[in-house]
Order: sequence, then structure tokens, then C-alpha cells
Amino acid sequence: MRLRAISADLRIGVAQVSRLEVCFAVASVMLSLMMVEAVGQERVKIARVGYLGQAPAASFAPRVEAFRMGLRDLGYLEGRNLILDFRWAESTSQMPELAAELIRAGAEVLFAPSSTETGAALRVTKTVPVVFGAHADPVGVGHVTSLAHPGGNATGMTMLLTDLVAKELEVLKEALPGATRFGVLFASTAPSHVPAVEAAEVAAQSLGVQLRKFPVQKEDDFQHAFPAMVEDRIDGFMVLATPLMLTRRGLIAELAIKHRLPSVFGTKDNVLGGGLMSYAPDASALTRRAATYIDGGASPANLPVEQATRYELVVNLRTAKALNLPIPPTLLARADEVIE
Repeated sequence: MRLRAISADLRIGVAQVSRLEVCFAVASVMLSLMMVEAVGQERVKIARVGYLGQAPAASFAPRVEAFRMGLRDLGYLEGRNLILDFRWAESTSQMPELAAELIRAGAEVLFAPSSTETGAALRVTKTVPVVFGAHADPVGVGHVTSLAHPGGNATGMTMLLTDLVAKELEVLKEALPGATRFGVLFASTAPSHVPAVEAAEVAAQSLGVQLRKFPVQKEDDFQHAFPAMVEDRIDGFMVLATPLMLTRRGLIAELAIKHRLPSVFGTKDNVLGGGLMSYAPDASALTRRAATYIDGGASPANLPVEQATRYELVVNLRTAKALNLPIPPTLLARADEVIE
């Protein structure tokens, strides 16, 4: 009897110890999981990026997607570790206030597609980093000190429009060998228009053609600019790449055909929209590359501005046919893309 009692007591003790060990084991696992989850939460830092653009937003859809792709390449996903906040300005004058609004909403970095938005952002902040996607001439307009050492709170990608306009005029002259007078259509509200127009005047002189200037600020101005070109006996015109010219690409193409004026652009988007020719870098590729400036946390002052390295010649033969303009075979042979 005594042995059986001792045996029973031992069994009860072992069972109690086993239950206790199980409880401790479960608690230990749960505590470990909670610690892992807490550490994971600490490591997930939410990046807040403000995107400042020119309305309508649909005009920039390919570039916005390219920007998102660039951020995804770096591991940033909306809804997980990225908040991407957009503001679309109906006019250039609205941009500074929208930039300030993005900063008040908590944006840690501002993304500016071009020099126009960059200028607006820099008017309201000298501390929040500003990354530009395809700046026309950051040094020429004073947004950075130099390409190698920006020196302020802005950096990004540039297509160096002041160099690009010379090539664009050469392409236009090759398409119109008998031309003696070209026009340059530009947005007078864009910071880059001053150095770009100056570069275009130098290039026109070297080509032996006169250059007439046609500034615009808003959509209604285009309706006056094209009749003025015809009255001034313009043989063809160049369009300086700015957000206004991109968002109004359909209107520009329509008016150019209506007034029988051949054109060359600084963005492929305009040719896809009905323009005649473009000589330009791939804006979406530049935008995707610009996303790399968002990562890392380094000061923009120490991040060199990168230049576009590849430029494409695009020709729209449908538009040439509508203008009854034969494109020289040598020019077509050099084209990277021909729209038929």
C-alpha cells in the first residue's frame, strides 16, 4: 500500500511538472514571436514622398508608373513602407502652395518632374530634399551649384536642354534643307527657357537660319502663337520641353497640322501625340533612375546630378504625310523609331 501511494504521488508530480513545462514552453514561444514582430515593426520605416506635377495627371501617367517602378526596385511599396502623395497644379502659379501643402502633410522628399516644379519647390523649402526627374538645365537656372556638387537641397537627373536644342534644330534643318526661318515655341513661366532660348539662338546662327521667339503661358496663348508664326513666314518650329508643352501636346499637334508647320520636340511624348519629330532622352527611363535618389538618406548637396546618356530620334510619318512633307531618307535611316 505504501509503495502504491508513493507511485501514485510520483505520477501526479510528473504530470504537474509536464504541464508546467508545457505552459512555460508555450509562453516562451509566444514571447519570442511578440519580440520578432516588435523588431519587424521597428525596422519598417514608412517613407513619405510628395510628387508635384502639372495637371492633368493623365499626361504624366507613364512617368508616374516609371517612378513607382524605380521605387519598387528599391523595395518601396505603397501600402507597406511607402506613402506617395500627389499634387497636380492647374497653373504654374499654384505650384509653390501645393509644394508647401505636401511638406505640411509630412513629405520627407519632394519629387519634381522638371525644372518648373523644381523651381516652385525650392521657393518654399531650403531643407526638404527635392529630387528632379528630367531637369532641363539645373546649373543654368541656379537650382544647383554644379552637376558634381549640387550644394543645396536639390539633385536628380538632367537632359541638359541647352545642349539638346542645338541638335533639335539640326534635325529640323535636315528635314527642311531650304528653310531660312525657324520659330521657337516656349513656356515663358519655365525657369529653363532663358538659357535654352539663348542656346537655340546660337545654334540657329550656326545653321544660317533666323530664329523667331513665340512665348506662351497658358492654353489660350497657343491659339494666337500659330497664326503669328504663319504671319511671320516661319518654315518650321521647335518646341522647348516643359510640362505645359507635354500636357497640351494634342493641341500643339492639331494646330501645327492646321497651319502646315513642321515641328521638332524635346520629348517623344509629343511625337506620339501627333508631332512630327523629336530628339530627346527617354523621359520615363530618366524618371525611373531618379527614384534612386530617394533611397539612402544622403544629403542632396553631396549627390551628383546625373546626365542622360542615350538620346532617340523619333519621326512620325503619319504627320509628315498630313503635312505633305517628304522626310529625307538619310534622316529616316538614323531614326531610332518611325511611326507609320
